[in-house]
Amino acid sequence: MHSATPSSPHRIVLGVAGGIAAYKAVDLLRRLRALDFHVAPVLTPDATRFVGAVTFSALGSEPARTSLYGDALTPIPHTYLAQNCDLIVVAPATAHLIARYAHGLADDLLCATLLATRAPVLLCPAMHTEMWEQASVQENLATLRRRGVLVLGPVTGSLAGGDEGAGRMVEPGEIAACVEAVLRGHRGPLSGRHVVVSAGGTREAIDPVRVIANRSSGRQGYAIATVAARLGARVTLVTTVERPLALDVAHAVDVVRVESAEELLVAMTTHQAGADAVIMAAAVADFRVVASEHKIKRAQGVPTLQLEPTPDILAALVGARSPGQVVVGFAAETSNVEAHARAKLATKDVDLLVVNDVGAPHVGFEHETNEVMILGRDGEAERVSLRSKEGVAEVILARVASLLTQGAP
Repeated sequence: MHSATPSSPHRIVLGVAGGIAAYKAVDLLRRLRALDFHVAPVLTPDATRFVGAVTFSALGSEPARTSLYGDALTPIPHTYLAQNCDLIVVAPATAHLIARYAHGLADDLLCATLLATRAPVLLCPAMHTEMWEQASVQENLATLRRRGVLVLGPVTGSLAGGDEGAGRMVEPGEIAACVEAVLRGHRGPLSGRHVVVSAGGTREAIDPVRVIANRSSGRQGYAIATVAARLGARVTLVTTVERPLALDVAHAVDVVRVESAEELLVAMTTHQAGADAVIMAAAVADFRVVASEHKIKRAQGVPTLQLEPTPDILAALVGARSPGQVVVGFAAETSNVEAHARAKLATKDVDLLVVNDVGAPHVGFEHETNEVMILGRDGEAERVSLRSKEGVAEVILARVASLLTQGAP
């Protein structure tokens, strides 16, 4: 990726897809050049039905490109553009462009450049409301977001044909401001934040061989860590289980391995200092055995196990909370779910409590999906329908980001 210096401005590829909002890309190009960015325009063949390449060549830092095939100076234009930019902005990003990008098609110069780059990508969708609301469009965008693509807009306003509704491209001035923020390191609503997440179920020793454990797989905690990293956060994941992290976020996640509730307490309180948010997704055993120093032998008969309470980690985190720090607790229930959750909310003093019914179909331990209720301090309940655990994580972290912006008590 190109590295800008004071004498070498940031290099931006401005992609323009074939929608009526393409005319606004001319204003965006002018604004980006006024900010002293080097801008290389790339128009899809459909875009040239709405705007002229000559206009973009006149205003850009180099001639506009429209063909996947190069010339003597740049025989492979998509690799030249992809390797020599600090950011790719696509405005407008049509439903067609979004679908091709999500599915890895490289049948024109813009899509080939998007696939070849390691620079951040900012999409600015623009389309009619009915298209914007299509499940296929939303699923394609969700796929791209999971891969780290930034999406700005759309907004509600006037559309082609005199209609009003969602799907209007964000105005060029706002896009230019977002470009500046991305080039300063912004990658999402948690950029610059440190988030500490716990995952998995604790294991408490009975003797040197045996343990008491629970059914938690750690999937939800890992999903939260993954999504938080994609939203720009620096993440510390304290986990009792080992699961893979996606390559695009692994570098942003510091993994700390623990086993028992006592080890989890030490790790969480250590990493809590300086964190912006602490999310206790791990399933902590409420009791542990007074462990035997030696393996208990079957021949000795059925042993009597003496239990003692484990430390209340969530209470410790709340007690050590710094001003403005957001603390999120979890509750796994099997009956009277909402009543038990509200009772826990009243005693734990957390900013958010995420509760699920682990006895419900496709919910909770070991499942790829989850369905939760999120309770805030005010007692208002947000019900999150059955979806992937990353989908649940996105809702939780949107609430966390909002609280951080407001300044949690």
